[in-house]
Amino acid sequence: MAGRSPPGAVRFLSPCVFSSKEPKAAEIAADVSGLAEVSLVTWTGGDASPCDYADWLDVRFEGENGAAVASDQPWAFAWTFGGDQWRCPEFGRTQVRRDRSVLDTELRCGGQSFAKGLGVNAPSLIVVKVPPGAKKFLARGMIDDVTTNHLQGAKASAQFAVLAGVPSKEITSLLDLPQVLPAETRALIAALQGRCAPELVRDYEGLWKSLLFETKVLKECVSREERDKQAYQECANLLPSDRDPADVVARRTRALWNDLSASVGLKREGLALAALEESVRTLPVTDGAARARLYVQLCGVRRTIAFANPALKGIDKLVFVTREALPPEELNFGTHMVDQYFGFHATVKGTTRGNGLYVLENPFSDQPVARNLLAEAVVESGLRKGQRLGNGGYLAPDVSYDGKQILFSYTDGAWGGREWNEGSVFHVFRCNADGSGLVQLTDGPLNDLAPCWLPNGRVVFTSERRGGFGRCHPRPSPNYTLHSMFADGTDIVRLSAHETNEWEPSVDNNGMLIYTRWDYVDRGFSQAHHLWSTTPDGRDAREVNGNSHLSLRTAPMFIGDGHAIPGSGKYMAVAAGHHTEVRGSLIVIDPSVPDDNVMSQIKRFTPDQVLPEAEGPLKYDKASGAYASPWPLSEKYVLCVYDPLANAQYGYIDWRARRYAITLVDAFGNKETVYTHPSISCLTPIPLRARVKPPVLPHQTLVGRPCLENGAKPEKLPVERLPKTARVGVVNVYNSRYPMPEGAKIKALRIWQVLPKVSPIVNRPRVGLGDQKSGRQCLGTVPVEADGSAFFEVPVNVPILFHAIDDKGLALQGMRSVTYTAPGETLMCNGCHEQRVGVTQPRSSATPQAMRRAPSVIVPEVSGSNPYSYPRLVQPVLDAKCVGCHGDKRDAKAPDLRKGEYLADKDLFYTSIRSLAKYVHHYGAFIEWDEFQPPYTEPGKFGAYASPLYAMLAKGHHDVKLTDEELRRLALFMESNGSFLGHDHDARAQADGWVIYPVLQ
Repeated sequence: MAGRSPPGAVRFLSPCVFSSKEPKAAEIAADVSGLAEVSLVTWTGGDASPCDYADWLDVRFEGENGAAVASDQPWAFAWTFGGDQWRCPEFGRTQVRRDRSVLDTELRCGGQSFAKGLGVNAPSLIVVKVPPGAKKFLARGMIDDVTTNHLQGAKASAQFAVLAGVPSKEITSLLDLPQVLPAETRALIAALQGRCAPELVRDYEGLWKSLLFETKVLKECVSREERDKQAYQECANLLPSDRDPADVVARRTRALWNDLSASVGLKREGLALAALEESVRTLPVTDGAARARLYVQLCGVRRTIAFANPALKGIDKLVFVTREALPPEELNFGTHMVDQYFGFHATVKGTTRGNGLYVLENPFSDQPVARNLLAEAVVESGLRKGQRLGNGGYLAPDVSYDGKQILFSYTDGAWGGREWNEGSVFHVFRCNADGSGLVQLTDGPLNDLAPCWLPNGRVVFTSERRGGFGRCHPRPSPNYTLHSMFADGTDIVRLSAHETNEWEPSVDNNGMLIYTRWDYVDRGFSQAHHLWSTTPDGRDAREVNGNSHLSLRTAPMFIGDGHAIPGSGKYMAVAAGHHTEVRGSLIVIDPSVPDDNVMSQIKRFTPDQVLPEAEGPLKYDKASGAYASPWPLSEKYVLCVYDPLANAQYGYIDWRARRYAITLVDAFGNKETVYTHPSISCLTPIPLRARVKPPVLPHQTLVGRPCLENGAKPEKLPVERLPKTARVGVVNVYNSRYPMPEGAKIKALRIWQVLPKVSPIVNRPRVGLGDQKSGRQCLGTVPVEADGSAFFEVPVNVPILFHAIDDKGLALQGMRSVTYTAPGETLMCNGCHEQRVGVTQPRSSATPQAMRRAPSVIVPEVSGSNPYSYPRLVQPVLDAKCVGCHGDKRDAKAPDLRKGEYLADKDLFYTSIRSLAKYVHHYGAFIEWDEFQPPYTEPGKFGAYASPLYAMLAKGHHDVKLTDEELRRLALFMESNGSFLGHDHDARAQADGWVIYPVLQ
């Protein structure tokens, strides 16, 4: 530490102290002569326990004016580590405390109680003002006895340091401590307190951080220069000419005035801005107080200009909900893209106040008025008839196209552990725009989330009704996928057969549904959850952007809460993380640009916030994300919620102090606060007014049909009358984004059904060689004609993927995603992973050959493939042709291909599949942490073609003679992604070789 600090910066550094029956104290004595403030740093030693609860005891300054108790002195900054989410039961309770332990118990060390001191959890940092005339800082450093109450307490340790002033960048980097603004900057911020709106003070502090702090990004990320080039507008970046917040606000306000002045009268504001710009130019940057006053004046002019925006005309009310940002921990609080929406996480265990569905009247005035819309409302129908909705969790309001009704989700947020019941799950409600007519539309022990009005009058939402669990969780985390219903809550139908989560549907300008989908087939868990589109009846789901990103570090990890930009073909969304809430940076997506699998289609609307988890270290970003819930007004202006101090790209933040306010943000970098709730954060501001209804697309399935023109509900077809198959057509399999090998001849498509996970815990059981991979079964094959076309029937309502099979019977190209069909649907594909923009494909006027005939029927594969079973598909071949040389008489170097003692194997795997693992190509390393995999298959470079086992057999292996069927069985295994079990139900019976059908399709 001393070697990386300026001379004299380290005034004291103790040895490590440890938890023990007879603990020793670090005797601390530091020279503080002439210092205005000191930093008290506590660092973890030894085993880095999550419960390194340490105390600075008998802390005092001594000098010419006598002694002063340090715990009574004002501190300028205080931070302590919040605990380890998996090992520390006190996560979230830990904070720096005066005269108490970090857990708010009496200071007690070695069995002795102490009256004065500072309780922390290492690592920690406290910046304390030094009293005038003080010469010495004295204290004792010890481990608090409270550690004995914790499993990790025996490992507790700490080291104590006293630094002059605030830690240098070298120290904060070395010890992973928060960066602290210089004393003079903190004084400027403090001087603004009470002299302007609190939001301006927070913005002022946030701007100083962005100007003075070093952005912490991961090594694999693009440079600052590259990030700047990706900005939607260059003006939103920080520029070399920006010396302080006044420079930044003046420059960005001028850009705003230039954009609006042509369409609205802003002459007076332009003159006022010009005068302030002259003052900013001429006033020395060293006169910080005067320039802080200029900052406030500039913000006043900016507010007038911003609220004159024609895009705000007619918006006299906003509807929004209040929802506290979650503490940065998954298990108990839900800070994870999936868990954030489970109802029992909605109220942070009931600790928040002010939850509700609100209307903000006169939002773009100096005196907006917020009113709890449901304060007196009583539920008129549904399970909660006669009740009021209380201080539970509110989520995702959506206003009808005529502006007269509001949909939203509500839960009591009951916390009794991770339990799903009526009190702990979200359900969909509807009310009138004035709060009357409150009705409950859904019920049951499942979460129903994010309702959205469809142009045809139905309602789409996501629900856990599909069944199944996520595959990467060490806790039960059910899937929620797209469903729809009538506006009265009847006729609930599943729109999506996807086997993993889907989020936040909205309707774009073309009448299509836009939503986020976790596309987690044979890929790493963190890499593919981005925007998709589908018709309102659930047909033809296709990615909008991001499904083939080449790295976790060069593009958003999670794209959520997407909305079409009015009058544009572009979308605005939030770039968030996998292990975060949907909070982060706002981005603009342009699907008309050819996708380079990086950032070609994406621009950073708010480049001041890096992409959470993709670019920023997760230990910071779990509490990060300055922006959330965008509602675009145009390509340059958006309503959202914003907190400048929730941006953790500069290191740790005070996550308890986050306060998201409704904010008008523009592409030039300006943020104008519209409303801040007095006690809780806001979320999802939406204009409460009529809006243009997108076109109503034809309904082309036999389920979820909208009302007739006269308003009557159509006849609902009984399940037994619905077709069990639907038609799929492929125009030309050779129309591929990635070129097929020269001379390739595709003869068939092999169809695999991907199965949802029904057991809730990750890899219990593991189904194959890859980590966290899907169960599957092979439905069979259908022919491909000479022109590359195919036309066939598939079962409805099940997720399927295709492999293109060549004349050798092997998969040449394959999907790393799924599609599905609904009763009555005909699904058409142009090719295999075809590039949809930027490439002109030759078109033929001739009808594809396959479409000139009746659809093909799937021809089943060999036994053991449906349901899939390695014990039935593969092991009989090994027993018949291989174990003679690869059994008990094998050479020491030869792999053992027998069943072995599979009941003793932790995964019930046969010895043979473990022996073959390194000879079989599969996606997903044979480990417990599969974060990223290549995003797509390259033709001829996966499955059997990429497996050393097949190359050896094709070349000839001694005198082994396999029949065509036996070779086909082994190839199917290699192209199943190395599956052992077909699914995760009744693993023991599957391992024993029984035919076990999946319980959820």
